[in-house]
Amino acid sequence: MASSTGRRARRRPSRLRPALLACAVVGATVTGTVYWQSHARPGAGGSVSSSASAPSGEEATVETVEPVEPVVDGDARLAAAMTSVTVPDGAEAAVAVLDPESGEGASYGTGAFETASIVKVDILAALLLRAQDAGRSPTAAEKAYATAMIEDSDNDAASALWRAIGTADGLDAANERFGLTGTEGGDGPLWGLTRTTAADQVTLLRQVFVADGSALSPASRAYVRGLMERIAQGQRWGVSAAADAAGGAAGPTWALKNGWLRRSTTGLWVVNSIGRVERGGHGYLVAVVSRGSGTQAEGISLTEAAARAAVSVFTDGAA
Repeated sequence: MASSTGRRARRRPSRLRPALLACAVVGATVTGTVYWQSHARPGAGGSVSSSASAPSGEEATVETVEPVEPVVDGDARLAAAMTSVTVPDGAEAAVAVLDPESGEGASYGTGAFETASIVKVDILAALLLRAQDAGRSPTAAEKAYATAMIEDSDNDAASALWRAIGTADGLDAANERFGLTGTEGGDGPLWGLTRTTAADQVTLLRQVFVADGSALSPASRAYVRGLMERIAQGQRWGVSAAADAAGGAAGPTWALKNGWLRRSTTGLWVVNSIGRVERGGHGYLVAVVSRGSGTQAEGISLTEAAARAAVSVFTDGAA
């Protein structure tokens, strides 16, 4: 795919600044002198005792507040896990992970990355949202394009559906409703040069895999998930490396979409992977975006190592 030499000048709806994936709560320590009622001050060991005198004839009371254990910082744990990931010289990566059941998550790395073919999930979600708005199901032609686009990563099918949703303007409008704040559709026909963040991709995955708060209907969510579980054999890499081995009749332990693109301007690779993985019977949403690898194989190794690091935040390194 040829790269764009400049951004198009078009007015977009105003958006909030990208928010940090706020699924991990950071424990905080409050310092300085704190005055409680009756001028209670911290006592030994972190408890609080009252030193106020009681009126004559009344018994003085003592209040005690037990120390609060700090909550684990998911971002810090992910940063520590990422120290074991080999990032090729000159390459960059960002990763985000969410445990939908607990609402806890973590993110590592900043900035926007080219999507390559992971945008195909976003395109399909936007198409299904348009169909819902029109009170209809996807047409047979749309379904045929969607199957080829997701399962086989067919670019012609993606281009057809990109036009069907109204190209970048249609994608951006859908993403406003999905809650994505750091994603911008690619110029003209260049859907693969859409730019996104790892946190936004987890937000998109939440729309697909979590019912609560999703703009997609149950039927739409099931349809996307089904396609992401039937990825062509040679494309089953990336976040799936963090999943348990397939359990036979239990079905796949992953649902994913990968993207890979060699930039003509640099000769270096964009390699991304997003999806849901099961580890120890528990599901996690994971997004890894990267750029600057010298080869596709290098990029794949990077995304897989980063996905394992992300899931290890919740599995104590078992991934």
